[in-house]
Amino acid sequence: MTTTTALRLPEDLAKRYDRLAKETGRTKTYYMTEALADSIDQLEYEYGILKQVEDFRAGRLKTYSLDEVGEMLGLDD
Repeated sequence: MTTTTALRLPEDLAKRYDRLAKETGRTKTYYMTEALADSIDQLEYEYGILKQVEDFRAGRLKTYSLDEVGEMLGLDD
């Protein structure tokens, strides 16, 4: 199943997709979908990290001292 989405592109980027589609015989939609699929994992990862940093700074993230981590890992002597 697919859905239709409107997307505004800078003219130079749109021309590059046009040229690529024409040269390869594939559609612009194919290449745009490929590009979006390739980038979503990285975007989700990066924004997930930023959310954790925000939670840490706001005191919403549980933290542990180095001694506590050592104890949890059984590294205390």
